[in-house]
Order: sequence, then C-alpha cells, then structure tokens
Amino acid sequence: MDALIAIWAQAQDALFESVVQPLVFHLGMTTWLESAFDATEIFMVGALEVAVLAVVLGALEKWRPVEVWADRRPVRVDVIYTLLVRLGVLPLAIFFLLLPAVEGLDGWLRMHGFIPPKLEDALPALFAHPLASFLAYLVVIDFVMYWLHRAQHGLGFWWALHALHHSQREMTFWTDDRNHLLDMVMVDAALALTALLVGVAPGQFVAIVALSRALESLAHANVRMSFGRFGEWLLVSPRFHRVHHAIGLGHEGGSRGCNFAVLLPVWDHLFGTANGTRDYPATGIRDQLHGRDYGEGFWRQQWLGLKRLAGRA
Repeated sequence: MDALIAIWAQAQDALFESVVQPLVFHLGMTTWLESAFDATEIFMVGALEVAVLAVVLGALEKWRPVEVWADRRPVRVDVIYTLLVRLGVLPLAIFFLLLPAVEGLDGWLRMHGFIPPKLEDALPALFAHPLASFLAYLVVIDFVMYWLHRAQHGLGFWWALHALHHSQREMTFWTDDRNHLLDMVMVDAALALTALLVGVAPGQFVAIVALSRALESLAHANVRMSFGRFGEWLLVSPRFHRVHHAIGLGHEGGSRGCNFAVLLPVWDHLFGTANGTRDYPATGIRDQLHGRDYGEGFWRQQWLGLKRLAGRA
C-alpha cells in the first residue's frame, strides 16, 4: 500500500510540475498554486475512475444488456457529460471554493463563544475509527441526496432542469452525469455545504464523491442485474434504479415517482417511495412519446433546459 501511495504521489508531482504549474504561471494565477495542486489529484482520481468504469461496466453491459441498439449516437453525448464531471469534478470544486468561507465563519463563531456542533461531537465513539467515520458521513450525505432527488422531481422549476437526465432513452452507465449544468451546481453546492457543516474533511469528501459516483454509474448501467430481495435494501441496483427511469412510472407514477435513493434503498422503503417491480422497463419520459424534444447535442440540451425553466419549451 505504501508503494502505491508513493507512486501516486510521484505521478501527481510530475503532472503538476510539467503541466499544471506552468499553466497557472502563464495565466498569472500564482495565488492559486496550492489549490491547483489539489485539483491535480482530483483530475487524476477522475481519470482513473473513468478508465475503470469504462472497462468494468462496459464489460458488464456487453455481458447481459437490457437493450441492444444499432445506433448508439444518443449515448455519445453522455460520454461528454461524464468527462466534464469526472475530470473537472464539479462537487469537489464547489467544496474547495466554499471551504474558506465556512472555516472563516467557524472561526468567527468560536471567537464569540459559540462552538458549531459537528457530527463527530455527537457520536465520538463512532468517529474514533476512520472507516466508521467515513461510512457515517456517507450515510448522512446519501440521506441528503435522497431528499434533494425528491425535490428535483417534486418542484416544477427543478424538474424542468432534471428532466434532461431522464430523457435518455438509451440509458447506460454513462448516463449518470447527464444533467443540466444549473441542476448540477444546485445539487453539488447543497452536498458540499452539507459536508462542510457536519465536519467532513476534504480528503473524506473526495473519497465519498468518488465512491458515490462509481456506484451511481453502476446503477445506471444497461445490464440485467439486481441484488435480490434483501440486497436491494442495502444498495441501489441497476434494476431498482431503472424503474426510477421508466416511462410513465419513475417520474409520473404515483406520488410523483419512485426509487429516488441514490445509494441506499432503505430511504425509499422507510419513506414509502420504493417500487419493487421486477422487470426492466423502457426508460424515458412520457411526453417524449408525443414528440417533445429534449435535444440531442450538449448545447441544445442545455438551451432547452433553460427554456423549460422559463416556461417556453
């Protein structure tokens, strides 16, 4: 393990010194050198993640696909979204941008005699072990993600943006990051702020985001896979999440949709939004069957999302 860590650090140093640092100096942004070094590691994590997902999940989709398409052009734009998000890692960028402000507020409050509560203060025994604290923070973040996801479907203005994600009729593991940019900023800012407020360290947040993104990609995969009656209480499977994307069911079905959980299906079971349908339905939005256009290219999809938000599309 130590050898792998050393190799990773050497690779980060080499990339930073040969590419990132000269670029920062060229742009006259020397005050951002430290952040640029952190961003280099974020880029490396994203690049490694994309490579692993392409190999592993690509193989799974070839092994037991739900659907086989002659024309895969609709999938190509999702690859662009994935590279944009995983290599730029928007939630991490927002986290590090918010970090100075939150730390400054924390310091100001402490100077005035108020110590902001942290999750680890409430459960010190649980947070004594690094793995236990990581899992505890993961559960908290996932709980917030569940309610944010319900808001994306339940609030009309937010659905106008989030609909882009559900408009993919050829859903694959690349579809996870197919989101309107404004939608991503809203969700990622909320998650980053939550992480900072409950005391998640930057290193932990990087790991939580990386793990969550990988499991979300698996959930969107075009593969016939479920985790069984009990397993689907523990982790969202491709079958469980496909029902969430199903035409006339995932969004339009009773109570504005079902299976909103991002990682842990227990939230759907606890709050009455679980749907145990065992088949693998077609994905998309009902109004697409009547000709509504959600766009094929990246920029048109973004533009149509803004028009829907303004009530003009």
